[in-house]
Amino acid sequence: MASTALDSVATNQVDLHSHTNASDGLLAPAALVDLASGRGLSVLGITDHDTVDGLSEARQRAAQTGLTLVPGVELSTTGLGANVHVLGYFVNDRDDAFVARLREFASARRVRIEQMVDRLNVAGYPVPLDRVWELAGGGSVGRPHVAHVLIKLGVVETVGEAFDRFLSRGRPAWVPRAPFPPEEAFALLVANGALPVLAHPYTTGDVEGALRGLVPVGLRGMEVYYGEYDAAQHQALAAIAAGWDLIPTGGSDYHGPNFKEGRELGDVLVPMASFERLREAAASRAR
Repeated sequence: MASTALDSVATNQVDLHSHTNASDGLLAPAALVDLASGRGLSVLGITDHDTVDGLSEARQRAAQTGLTLVPGVELSTTGLGANVHVLGYFVNDRDDAFVARLREFASARRVRIEQMVDRLNVAGYPVPLDRVWELAGGGSVGRPHVAHVLIKLGVVETVGEAFDRFLSRGRPAWVPRAPFPPEEAFALLVANGALPVLAHPYTTGDVEGALRGLVPVGLRGMEVYYGEYDAAQHQALAAIAAGWDLIPTGGSDYHGPNFKEGRELGDVLVPMASFERLREAAASRAR
């Protein structure tokens, strides 16, 4: 398992970034909770893309296992940096207005995936759209679903290869997201009572530049202990987070087994102090 010198005596008990089949993960919410519990985790954050539909099932199963569930969501924004994803922690999934807005995002996701599949077909890689919908199972659809269909068709061998060859920015099937500025995402999360956290910050292309735009609109934390990052990157991000007085969070970004290198559930060492600071910040906001 990955580790970091920042907390050498800790054990891997916390994973604050994971996905279920309510979005583009492979496991049902209850199954993900069982996996986390079986791997010795005591705190699990579920942060599905543009949906909170998996949280009720996960909450019920977590209560049965004794696992502490951190309810979350992941929003993909445009207009600042190359790739700004925002995590919302301690989200209120009973907020009807918030849930309705998420459903609009899910609809936009379906349109985008349809366009990406069209581009694959034009490029000579026929992907049946119904197989993508079947794999998504009615949840929030995403590029990993397309990647898994490409694997089943024998076009690629791994999810990473599918992204590298077809599904990433600048690749043949790439379609940009509908406009959704970070400021709007932050306003949505803050109105809901959730804590905004910057996900996998190196994908922004300019961490400090992103923070200059995000901190003034309410950013409270940043992923430091991310599954794909090594110990040196954890150290560098911890220093940046401290400089901006941000809560250093982290997690595997687990989508399922053998998804991408470094992305197995619980494989990244996230200090318990990260969860405790998030919980304290959420409690302070609720007062």
